[in-house]
Amino acid sequence: MNPFDYVATGSVDEALRQKQRENSRFLAGGTNQIDLMKCDVEQPAALIDINQLAEMREITFTADTLRIGALARMSEVENHPECQLSAPAIYDSLWQAASPQLRNMASIGGNLLQRTRCVYFRDPHTFSACNKRQPGSGCAARDGVNGNHAILGTSESCIAVYPGDLAVALTAFDAVVIVRNAAQRERRIPVDEFFLLPGNTPHLEHDLATDEMIVAVELPLTAALRHSHYLKVRDRSSYEFAAASAAVGIELDGDRIRDLRIAVGGVATKPWRARHVEGALRGQPFSEQTLRRAAELVVQDAEALPQNQHKKLLAPRAIARALMKAGGMA
Repeated sequence: MNPFDYVATGSVDEALRQKQRENSRFLAGGTNQIDLMKCDVEQPAALIDINQLAEMREITFTADTLRIGALARMSEVENHPECQLSAPAIYDSLWQAASPQLRNMASIGGNLLQRTRCVYFRDPHTFSACNKRQPGSGCAARDGVNGNHAILGTSESCIAVYPGDLAVALTAFDAVVIVRNAAQRERRIPVDEFFLLPGNTPHLEHDLATDEMIVAVELPLTAALRHSHYLKVRDRSSYEFAAASAAVGIELDGDRIRDLRIAVGGVATKPWRARHVEGALRGQPFSEQTLRRAAELVVQDAEALPQNQHKKLLAPRAIARALMKAGGMA
């Protein structure tokens, strides 16, 4: 690790002022940031500790909205008495992520900003070619071991998969990310727009300026969210990233689908909203055959490589199984 300055802050204003230091990073739980520093992917000149900002740790359920402070720990949201009742997909995405020890440390804001686990990105001493780490250097994963890489949202510059679970659920249910800058101006960014596609600039991962910080996440408490589920398909049952995942919510009118929400993870370069599948299912009968047929649309534009072809099968199956669970069929 490189030498760095450590600065503890006592207010949001002070934290944002300190963030104007060149090559500085906010420090919350540190579960991803410290890893990146240990493997020399990131070498910040200063870490700005924001853990004392109590106003950013609140979790508030109202009649129609859930607001989560950016410093709330994953386990705090997971264990909130209203979470499993009002937002089961959020609950499912949290308890299936990482280990209990990490969830006790990791913040919600930091979880959204976690970086890919692509081995070529995380090993700069062995692999010099990584456009996400060093723009213009190439993408070693394309001709390397890429069975865990993305099939949706890829480009010639990058095929790294977004690794998180919570962001997939937030994307399905129209959450917004609230950010604030040094001039105390706030922006409300739909989470689907907060995460950026790699295109020719894979090093730009979020719609977040250098002088901005995430202060909270909000999402509406809808009927679809109350009847929701997050399904995570992985190589082992704990402490593993998704090979494919699906966050879904459904509202039924008798035996027909009135409304639904679907996003997938583990298969794309960002949390991926499956709007084509949603459109194909609204108003349709709630049957296994209908669900499985429509779910295939999620991979109609997929660009798989020889080693990750299996994800074209996993993603539709995860959607269908999650919808059956959310709708009480399974």
